[in-house]
Amino acid sequence: MEILRVENIRRVYETQGKPVHALRGISFSVKKGEFIAVVGASGSGKSTLLHILGGIDRPTSGKVYVDGQDVYEQNEEELAIFRRRQVGLIYQFYNLIPVLTVEENITLPARLDGRRVNRERLAGLLKELGLVKRRKHLPGQLSGGQQQRTSIGRALFNAPAIVLADEPTGNLDSRNAEAIMQLLRSANRTYKQTTIVITHDREIAMMANRILEIQDGRLIRDEVIG
Repeated sequence: MEILRVENIRRVYETQGKPVHALRGISFSVKKGEFIAVVGASGSGKSTLLHILGGIDRPTSGKVYVDGQDVYEQNEEELAIFRRRQVGLIYQFYNLIPVLTVEENITLPARLDGRRVNRERLAGLLKELGLVKRRKHLPGQLSGGQQQRTSIGRALFNAPAIVLADEPTGNLDSRNAEAIMQLLRSANRTYKQTTIVITHDREIAMMANRILEIQDGRLIRDEVIG
């Protein structure tokens, strides 16, 4: 079943009065449960693509459909709800709230939405992420790997349509980087969670089951690898 469809996405910025073409007519579709790596050099447009998929940055032209919803037909209030409920975002620098515990950071999306916290799901995620003994710790009391695990838990908690990870291993050593990718892969299998990871590391990308390669704002490769 198709969960994401991207149709001829273009993104043009104005820099000192001149157009900069970040994305040049990208199209692809994603089935529910796929684990995809988007690779490309710095400045290739891959992070711009992720922000457009997540409802953060509007395309200049083209369409994005998530679970059948035309994302950019929504107004700003509807987009904010879409981001909370349908998208799980993971960043390189974790973006955790420093005064909230691991447990509070993970459940933040539900609480911002006024929803009851699903304690059973929380317990399952804490166990999956190896954070049971750290559930009451603040981010400053955690290692980098533990902070990124917390970020992953927050992204997964609302069971979003897609999880988008922007260089999630870029701030970690190789051992922790591999462990984080294994966790994302495990969550993909356990929860049938559609996951798209942005990375410049081709070894990390090989842990996905499909690779999209972006070059100069264009999709130049779309290959199933496992």
